[in-house]
Amino acid sequence: MMKLAQKLALPSLAVLIGVTSFFATSCSKQEGAQAQSAPVSDIPTVAVARTASENLTHDLILTAEFRPFQEIDVMAKVAGYIREINVDVGDHVKENQLLATLEIPEMGDDLRRADASVQRSQADVQHAKDEIQRSQAARDIAQLSFNRLTEVSKKRPGLVAQQEIDDAQSKYLVADAQVSAANSALAAAGQQVAVNNSDVARVKTLMDYTRVTAPFAGVITKRYADKGSMIQAGTASQTQAMPVVRLSENSLLRLILPVPESSVSTVHIGQQVAVRVPTLNRSFPGKVARFSDKLALATRTMDTEVDVQNPSLILIPGMYAEVDLSLARRTGVLAIPVTAVDADNDNSATNGTHGTSTSGQVMVITPNNRVEVRKIALGLETANRVEVLSGLNEGDMVVIGGRAALQPGMEVHPKVTSMVAAKQ
Repeated sequence: MMKLAQKLALPSLAVLIGVTSFFATSCSKQEGAQAQSAPVSDIPTVAVARTASENLTHDLILTAEFRPFQEIDVMAKVAGYIREINVDVGDHVKENQLLATLEIPEMGDDLRRADASVQRSQADVQHAKDEIQRSQAARDIAQLSFNRLTEVSKKRPGLVAQQEIDDAQSKYLVADAQVSAANSALAAAGQQVAVNNSDVARVKTLMDYTRVTAPFAGVITKRYADKGSMIQAGTASQTQAMPVVRLSENSLLRLILPVPESSVSTVHIGQQVAVRVPTLNRSFPGKVARFSDKLALATRTMDTEVDVQNPSLILIPGMYAEVDLSLARRTGVLAIPVTAVDADNDNSATNGTHGTSTSGQVMVITPNNRVEVRKIALGLETANRVEVLSGLNEGDMVVIGGRAALQPGMEVHPKVTSMVAAKQ
Protein backbone atom coordinates (compact mmCIF):
# COMPACT_ATOMS: atom_id res chain seq x y z
CA MET A 1 0.00 0.00 0.00
CA MET A 2 2.89 2.39 0.77
CA LYS A 3 4.50 1.89 -2.55
CA LEU A 4 1.18 2.35 -4.29
CA ALA A 5 0.65 5.70 -2.52
CA GLN A 6 4.11 6.89 -3.44
CA LYS A 7 3.52 6.02 -7.06
CA LEU A 8 0.28 8.07 -7.11
CA ALA A 9 1.86 11.07 -5.35
CA LEU A 10 4.72 11.49 -7.81
CA PRO A 11 2.49 12.31 -10.84
CA SER A 12 0.42 14.73 -8.71
CA LEU A 13 3.56 16.55 -7.61
CA ALA A 14 4.73 16.87 -11.19
CA VAL A 15 1.40 18.34 -12.23
CA LEU A 16 1.51 20.82 -9.36
CA ILE A 17 5.03 21.93 -10.28
CA GLY A 18 4.00 22.39 -13.91
CA VAL A 19 0.96 24.51 -13.03
CA THR A 20 3.05 26.65 -10.73
CA SER A 21 5.68 27.18 -13.41
CA PHE A 22 2.98 28.17 -15.95
CA PHE A 23 1.46 30.81 -13.71
CA ALA A 24 4.87 32.15 -12.82
CA THR A 25 5.80 32.49 -16.48
CA SER A 26 2.48 34.17 -17.36
CA CYS A 27 2.81 36.74 -14.58
CA SER A 28 6.36 37.66 -15.58
CA LYS A 29 5.25 38.26 -19.21
CA GLN A 30 2.38 40.50 -18.13
CA GLU A 31 4.64 42.53 -15.86
CA GLY A 32 7.16 42.97 -18.70
CA ALA A 33 4.44 44.06 -21.04
CA GLN A 34 3.16 46.62 -18.54
CA ALA A 35 6.69 47.88 -17.94
CA GLN A 36 7.22 48.41 -21.70
CA SER A 37 3.89 50.35 -22.22
CA ALA A 38 4.56 52.94 -19.46
CA PRO A 39 5.88 56.44 -20.81
CA VAL A 40 9.54 57.07 -20.38
CA SER A 41 9.08 60.91 -19.81
CA ASP A 42 6.32 63.55 -19.65
CA ILE A 43 8.17 66.65 -21.14
CA PRO A 44 5.76 69.23 -22.67
CA THR A 45 6.29 70.91 -26.07
CA VAL A 46 5.92 74.73 -26.11
CA ALA A 47 5.75 77.22 -28.96
CA VAL A 48 8.58 79.75 -28.92
CA ALA A 49 9.78 82.67 -31.06
CA ARG A 50 13.30 84.00 -31.43
CA THR A 51 14.18 87.58 -30.54
CA ALA A 52 15.19 89.35 -33.76
CA SER A 53 16.21 92.80 -34.98
CA GLU A 54 13.31 94.51 -36.80
CA ASN A 55 11.98 97.87 -37.93
CA LEU A 56 8.89 98.87 -35.95
CA THR A 57 6.31 101.50 -36.82
CA HIS A 58 3.43 102.70 -34.68
CA ASP A 59 0.60 103.65 -37.02
CA LEU A 60 -2.72 105.40 -36.44
CA ILE A 61 -5.52 104.70 -38.91
CA LEU A 62 -7.91 107.63 -39.37
CA THR A 63 -10.88 107.92 -41.72
CA ALA A 64 -11.93 111.03 -43.61
CA GLU A 65 -13.53 112.02 -46.88
CA PHE A 66 -11.86 113.77 -49.79
CA ARG A 67 -12.59 117.44 -50.26
CA PRO A 68 -11.61 119.67 -53.18
CA PHE A 69 -8.53 121.74 -52.54
CA GLN A 70 -10.61 124.77 -53.59
CA GLU A 71 -14.31 125.06 -54.34
CA ILE A 72 -16.17 128.30 -55.00
CA ASP A 73 -19.37 129.65 -56.47
CA VAL A 74 -18.34 131.89 -59.36
CA MET A 75 -20.25 135.17 -59.05
CA ALA A 76 -20.71 138.06 -61.46
CA LYS A 77 -19.25 141.40 -60.36
CA VAL A 78 -21.92 143.35 -62.22
CA ALA A 79 -25.62 142.78 -62.78
CA GLY A 80 -26.81 141.76 -66.21
CA TYR A 81 -28.36 139.13 -68.43
CA ILE A 82 -26.39 136.09 -69.52
CA ARG A 83 -25.79 136.40 -73.24
CA GLU A 84 -23.72 133.24 -73.58
CA ILE A 85 -22.73 130.44 -71.16
CA ASN A 86 -19.92 128.29 -72.47
CA VAL A 87 -19.62 125.49 -69.88
CA ASP A 88 -21.74 122.79 -68.31
CA VAL A 89 -21.48 120.33 -65.44
CA GLY A 90 -18.42 118.10 -65.73
CA ASP A 91 -16.45 120.39 -68.03
CA HIS A 92 -12.76 120.79 -67.22
CA VAL A 93 -11.67 124.40 -67.52
CA LYS A 94 -8.34 126.17 -67.38
CA GLU A 95 -7.41 129.26 -65.42
CA ASN A 96 -8.86 132.47 -66.98
CA GLN A 97 -11.02 130.47 -69.39
CA LEU A 98 -14.25 132.25 -70.41
CA LEU A 99 -17.25 130.73 -68.63
CA ALA A 100 -20.06 133.14 -69.51
CA THR A 101 -20.70 136.54 -71.08
CA LEU A 102 -23.14 139.10 -69.68
CA GLU A 103 -25.15 141.67 -71.61
CA ILE A 104 -25.42 145.17 -70.01
CA PRO A 105 -26.66 147.75 -72.59
CA GLU A 106 -26.52 150.76 -70.24
CA MET A 107 -22.83 150.19 -69.62
CA GLY A 108 -22.08 151.26 -73.18
CA ASP A 109 -23.78 154.59 -72.49
CA ASP A 110 -21.68 154.98 -69.34
CA LEU A 111 -18.53 154.45 -71.36
CA ARG A 112 -19.55 157.01 -73.99
CA ARG A 113 -20.38 159.51 -71.25
CA ALA A 114 -17.00 158.96 -69.64
CA ASP A 115 -15.22 159.39 -72.97
CA ALA A 116 -17.10 162.66 -73.57
CA SER A 117 -16.04 163.91 -70.14
CA VAL A 118 -12.44 163.17 -70.99
CA GLN A 119 -12.71 165.09 -74.26
CA ARG A 120 -14.31 168.05 -72.49
CA SER A 121 -11.62 168.14 -69.84
CA GLN A 122 -8.97 167.97 -72.53
CA ALA A 123 -10.62 170.98 -74.22
CA ASP A 124 -10.53 172.78 -70.87
CA VAL A 125 -6.81 172.09 -70.70
CA GLN A 126 -6.31 173.61 -74.12
CA HIS A 127 -8.41 176.65 -73.15
CA ALA A 128 -6.32 177.06 -70.01
CA LYS A 129 -3.15 177.00 -72.09
CA ASP A 130 -4.55 179.68 -74.39
CA GLU A 131 -5.55 181.76 -71.40
CA ILE A 132 -2.02 181.51 -70.06
CA GLN A 133 -0.62 182.81 -73.33
CA ARG A 134 -3.09 185.72 -73.38
CA SER A 135 -2.43 186.66 -69.76
CA GLN A 136 1.32 186.43 -70.28
CA ALA A 137 1.05 188.79 -73.29
CA ALA A 138 -1.04 191.26 -71.28
CA ARG A 139 1.47 191.06 -68.43
CA ASP A 140 4.38 191.71 -70.80
CA ILE A 141 2.67 194.84 -72.22
CA ALA A 142 1.83 196.11 -68.74
CA GLN A 143 5.40 195.52 -67.59
CA LEU A 144 6.81 197.28 -70.63
CA SER A 145 4.59 200.35 -70.09
CA PHE A 146 5.50 200.47 -66.41
CA ASN A 147 9.22 200.21 -67.17
CA ARG A 148 9.09 203.03 -69.81
CA LEU A 149 7.24 205.45 -67.56
CA THR A 150 9.66 204.69 -64.77
CA GLU A 151 12.70 205.43 -67.00
CA VAL A 152 11.20 208.71 -68.28
CA SER A 153 10.44 209.79 -64.76
CA LYS A 154 14.05 209.16 -63.78
CA LYS A 155 15.54 211.01 -66.71
CA ARG A 156 13.15 213.97 -66.67
CA PRO A 157 11.56 214.34 -63.29
CA GLY A 158 8.14 215.94 -63.28
CA LEU A 159 7.43 215.16 -66.90
CA VAL A 160 5.25 212.12 -66.04
CA ALA A 161 2.75 212.34 -63.28
CA GLN A 162 3.23 209.91 -60.45
CA GLN A 163 -0.38 208.82 -60.84
CA GLU A 164 0.35 207.46 -64.30
CA ILE A 165 3.33 205.51 -63.01
CA ASP A 166 1.21 204.01 -60.24
CA ASP A 167 -1.55 203.06 -62.69
CA ALA A 168 0.98 201.30 -64.95
CA GLN A 169 2.43 199.39 -62.01
CA SER A 170 -1.03 198.35 -60.90
CA LYS A 171 -1.89 197.07 -64.38
CA TYR A 172 1.34 195.06 -64.42
CA LEU A 173 0.56 193.45 -61.06
CA VAL A 174 -2.97 192.58 -62.21
CA ALA A 175 -1.65 191.00 -65.42
CA ASP A 176 0.90 188.98 -63.44
CA ALA A 177 -1.85 187.71 -61.13
CA GLN A 178 -3.89 186.69 -64.16
CA VAL A 179 -0.95 184.63 -65.40
CA SER A 180 -0.82 182.80 -62.05
CA ALA A 181 -4.55 182.21 -62.20
CA ALA A 182 -4.27 180.83 -65.72
CA ASN A 183 -1.54 178.41 -64.57
CA SER A 184 -3.77 177.25 -61.72
CA ALA A 185 -6.66 176.76 -64.14
CA LEU A 186 -4.39 174.68 -66.38
CA ALA A 187 -3.38 172.48 -63.44
CA ALA A 188 -7.01 172.01 -62.44
CA ALA A 189 -7.97 171.12 -66.01
CA GLY A 190 -5.15 168.56 -66.10
CA GLN A 191 -6.41 166.99 -62.86
CA GLN A 192 -9.90 166.82 -64.29
CA VAL A 193 -8.55 164.98 -67.31
CA ALA A 194 -7.00 162.43 -64.94
CA VAL A 195 -10.30 162.08 -63.07
CA ASN A 196 -12.25 161.55 -66.28
CA ASN A 197 -9.68 159.04 -67.53
CA SER A 198 -10.16 157.14 -64.26
CA ASP A 199 -13.90 157.10 -64.88
CA VAL A 200 -13.28 155.66 -68.33
CA ALA A 201 -10.97 153.01 -66.86
CA ARG A 202 -13.57 152.16 -64.20
CA VAL A 203 -16.29 151.68 -66.79
CA LYS A 204 -13.97 149.57 -68.94
CA THR A 205 -13.11 147.47 -65.89
CA LEU A 206 -16.79 146.92 -65.21
CA MET A 207 -17.25 146.00 -68.85
CA ASP A 208 -14.47 143.45 -68.43
CA TYR A 209 -16.58 141.91 -65.66
CA THR A 210 -19.18 141.09 -68.27
CA ARG A 211 -16.76 138.27 -69.15
CA VAL A 212 -17.00 135.74 -66.31
CA THR A 213 -13.76 133.73 -66.25
CA ALA A 214 -12.40 130.85 -64.16
CA PRO A 215 -10.14 132.05 -61.32
CA PHE A 216 -8.32 128.68 -61.30
CA ALA A 217 -8.25 125.42 -63.23
CA GLY A 218 -10.86 122.91 -62.18
CA VAL A 219 -14.11 121.10 -62.89
CA ILE A 220 -17.59 122.60 -63.20
CA THR A 221 -19.60 120.75 -60.54
CA LYS A 222 -22.82 122.78 -60.75
CA ARG A 223 -24.48 125.20 -63.17
CA TYR A 224 -26.91 127.69 -61.68
CA ALA A 225 -27.92 129.84 -64.66
CA ASP A 226 -28.85 129.48 -68.31
CA LYS A 227 -28.81 131.81 -71.29
CA GLY A 228 -31.00 134.82 -70.61
CA SER A 229 -30.93 134.48 -66.82
CA MET A 230 -30.76 137.68 -64.82
CA ILE A 231 -27.62 137.74 -62.67
CA GLN A 232 -27.27 140.15 -59.77
CA ALA A 233 -24.01 141.75 -58.81
CA GLY A 234 -22.22 139.64 -56.21
CA THR A 235 -20.53 142.53 -54.42
CA ALA A 236 -21.04 141.31 -50.85
CA SER A 237 -21.43 137.97 -49.10
CA GLN A 238 -24.69 139.14 -47.51
CA THR A 239 -26.46 139.49 -50.84
CA GLN A 240 -28.61 136.70 -52.24
CA ALA A 241 -27.11 136.99 -55.70
CA MET A 242 -27.30 133.87 -57.85
CA PRO A 243 -23.94 132.41 -58.87
CA VAL A 244 -23.18 131.43 -62.44
CA VAL A 245 -21.42 128.09 -61.82
CA ARG A 246 -19.60 126.20 -59.07
CA LEU A 247 -15.94 125.47 -59.73
CA SER A 248 -13.97 122.77 -57.93
CA GLU A 249 -10.22 122.14 -58.03
CA ASN A 250 -9.97 118.34 -58.02
CA SER A 251 -6.42 117.86 -59.26
CA LEU A 252 -5.35 118.34 -55.65
CA LEU A 253 -7.54 117.03 -52.84
CA ARG A 254 -7.40 117.46 -49.10
CA LEU A 255 -8.32 115.22 -46.17
CA ILE A 256 -9.14 116.72 -42.77
CA LEU A 257 -8.15 114.23 -40.07
CA PRO A 258 -9.16 114.45 -36.38
CA VAL A 259 -5.85 113.53 -34.73
CA PRO A 260 -6.30 112.53 -31.05
CA GLU A 261 -4.69 114.61 -28.33
CA SER A 262 -2.28 111.80 -27.43
CA SER A 263 -0.83 111.80 -30.96
CA VAL A 264 -0.74 115.55 -31.66
CA SER A 265 2.93 115.92 -30.74
CA THR A 266 3.98 113.38 -33.38
CA VAL A 267 2.40 115.23 -36.31
CA HIS A 268 4.62 117.55 -38.35
CA ILE A 269 4.42 119.43 -41.64
CA GLY A 270 5.70 117.44 -44.61
CA GLN A 271 5.07 114.06 -42.97
CA GLN A 272 4.42 111.38 -45.60
CA VAL A 273 1.32 109.21 -45.13
CA ALA A 274 -0.34 106.35 -46.98
CA VAL A 275 -3.92 107.00 -48.12
CA ARG A 276 -6.00 103.92 -48.88
CA VAL A 277 -9.27 104.19 -50.78
CA PRO A 278 -11.39 101.07 -50.11
CA THR A 279 -13.75 101.66 -53.05
CA LEU A 280 -10.81 101.63 -55.47
CA ASN A 281 -8.77 99.08 -53.50
CA ARG A 282 -5.73 101.28 -54.05
CA SER A 283 -3.37 103.38 -51.98
CA PHE A 284 -2.09 106.85 -52.81
CA PRO A 285 0.74 108.92 -51.32
CA GLY A 286 -0.21 111.91 -49.20
CA LYS A 287 1.54 114.61 -47.23
CA VAL A 288 0.63 116.50 -44.06
CA ALA A 289 0.32 120.06 -45.37
CA ARG A 290 -1.18 122.01 -42.47
CA PHE A 291 -2.91 121.66 -39.12
CA SER A 292 -4.99 123.95 -36.95
CA ASP A 293 -2.53 123.87 -34.02
CA LYS A 294 -5.53 123.89 -31.67
CA LEU A 295 -7.56 121.15 -30.03
CA ALA A 296 -11.32 121.00 -30.41
CA LEU A 297 -12.68 121.07 -26.85
CA ALA A 298 -15.63 118.81 -27.64
CA THR A 299 -13.60 115.97 -29.20
CA ARG A 300 -10.06 116.62 -27.89
CA THR A 301 -8.75 116.28 -31.44
CA MET A 302 -6.75 118.55 -33.74
CA ASP A 303 -7.76 119.00 -37.38
CA THR A 304 -4.85 117.96 -39.58
CA GLU A 305 -4.99 118.39 -43.36
CA VAL A 306 -3.36 115.94 -45.75
CA ASP A 307 -2.90 116.91 -49.41
CA VAL A 308 -3.25 114.17 -52.04
CA GLN A 309 -2.22 114.74 -55.65
CA ASN A 310 -4.91 113.70 -58.13
CA PRO A 311 -3.62 114.54 -61.63
CA SER A 312 -5.60 111.76 -63.33
CA LEU A 313 -8.78 112.76 -61.44
CA ILE A 314 -9.37 109.14 -60.45
CA LEU A 315 -10.23 110.31 -56.94
CA ILE A 316 -13.56 112.05 -56.53
CA PRO A 317 -14.44 114.45 -53.70
CA GLY A 318 -16.71 112.71 -51.22
CA MET A 319 -14.91 109.36 -51.37
CA TYR A 320 -13.88 107.90 -48.03
CA ALA A 321 -10.23 107.19 -47.38
CA GLU A 322 -8.20 105.57 -44.63
CA VAL A 323 -5.02 107.40 -43.71
CA ASP A 324 -2.14 105.44 -42.21
CA LEU A 325 -0.49 108.07 -40.02
CA SER A 326 2.91 106.95 -38.78
CA LEU A 327 3.34 108.18 -35.22
CA ALA A 328 6.68 106.59 -34.30
CA ARG A 329 9.38 104.54 -36.01
CA ARG A 330 12.22 102.41 -34.67
CA THR A 331 14.90 101.00 -36.94
CA GLY A 332 16.92 97.88 -36.16
CA VAL A 333 15.60 97.22 -32.66
CA LEU A 334 15.11 93.94 -30.82
CA ALA A 335 11.49 92.86 -31.02
CA ILE A 336 9.37 89.96 -29.83
CA PRO A 337 5.69 89.07 -30.30
CA VAL A 338 3.27 90.88 -28.01
CA THR A 339 1.81 87.53 -26.98
CA ALA A 340 5.10 86.60 -25.33
CA VAL A 341 4.98 89.43 -22.76
CA ASP A 342 3.24 89.63 -19.42
CA ALA A 343 3.32 93.39 -18.81
CA ASP A 344 3.56 94.97 -15.36
CA ASN A 345 0.63 97.31 -14.86
CA ASP A 346 2.23 99.39 -12.12
CA ASN A 347 5.78 99.68 -13.39
CA SER A 348 7.08 102.34 -15.76
CA ALA A 349 10.43 103.95 -16.30
CA THR A 350 11.91 106.80 -18.25
CA ASN A 351 14.59 106.02 -20.77
CA GLY A 352 16.68 108.87 -22.13
CA THR A 353 16.75 107.50 -25.66
CA HIS A 354 13.33 105.97 -26.09
CA GLY A 355 11.24 108.08 -23.72
CA THR A 356 8.75 106.49 -21.34
CA SER A 357 8.99 102.69 -21.28
CA THR A 358 7.21 99.92 -19.41
CA SER A 359 8.50 96.70 -17.95
CA GLY A 360 7.25 93.15 -18.17
CA GLN A 361 8.36 89.59 -17.96
CA VAL A 362 8.79 86.74 -20.41
CA MET A 363 9.57 83.05 -20.19
CA VAL A 364 12.89 82.31 -21.85
CA ILE A 365 14.03 78.82 -22.90
CA THR A 366 17.66 78.32 -21.88
CA PRO A 367 20.18 76.39 -24.01
CA ASN A 368 19.52 73.26 -21.88
CA ASN A 369 15.77 73.54 -22.62
CA ARG A 370 14.80 74.83 -19.19
CA VAL A 371 12.19 77.54 -18.46
CA GLU A 372 13.53 80.81 -17.06
CA VAL A 373 11.41 83.85 -16.08
CA ARG A 374 13.14 87.09 -17.03
CA LYS A 375 12.32 90.78 -16.47
CA ILE A 376 12.57 93.01 -19.56
CA ALA A 377 12.12 96.72 -20.39
CA LEU A 378 9.65 97.45 -23.18
CA GLY A 379 9.62 100.30 -25.70
CA LEU A 380 7.50 100.92 -28.80
CA GLU A 381 4.54 98.58 -29.22
CA THR A 382 2.81 97.87 -32.53
CA ALA A 383 -0.14 95.64 -33.37
CA ASN A 384 1.78 92.38 -32.87
CA ARG A 385 5.35 93.36 -31.99
CA VAL A 386 6.93 95.10 -29.03
CA GLU A 387 10.39 96.62 -28.72
CA VAL A 388 12.75 95.15 -26.12
CA LEU A 389 15.03 97.76 -24.57
CA SER A 390 16.87 95.45 -22.17
CA GLY A 391 16.73 91.95 -20.69
CA LEU A 392 17.02 89.90 -23.89
CA ASN A 393 19.61 89.23 -26.55
CA GLU A 394 19.12 88.59 -30.22
CA GLY A 395 18.33 84.94 -30.81
CA ASP A 396 16.82 84.25 -27.38
CA MET A 397 13.76 81.99 -27.46
CA VAL A 398 10.66 83.28 -25.68
CA VAL A 399 7.48 81.32 -25.03
CA ILE A 400 4.53 82.66 -27.03
CA GLY A 401 1.91 80.04 -26.16
CA GLY A 402 0.09 79.29 -22.94
CA ARG A 403 2.34 79.75 -19.94
CA ALA A 404 0.00 78.88 -17.07
CA ALA A 405 1.29 75.31 -16.68
CA LEU A 406 4.96 76.23 -16.96
CA GLN A 407 7.21 76.69 -13.96
CA PRO A 408 10.75 78.07 -13.71
CA GLY A 409 13.31 75.29 -14.16
CA MET A 410 10.89 72.96 -15.92
CA GLU A 411 12.29 71.04 -18.87
CA VAL A 412 10.43 71.53 -22.15
CA HIS A 413 10.72 70.77 -25.84
CA PRO A 414 10.83 74.19 -27.66
CA LYS A 415 9.19 74.42 -31.06
CA VAL A 416 10.14 77.58 -32.97
CA THR A 417 7.13 79.24 -34.58
CA SER A 418 7.52 81.72 -37.43
CA MET A 419 5.45 84.79 -36.53
CA VAL A 420 4.61 86.99 -39.49
CA ALA A 421 5.26 90.60 -38.58
CA ALA A 422 2.59 93.15 -39.14
CA LYS A 423 2.98 95.55 -42.01
CA GLN A 424 5.53 98.16 -40.96
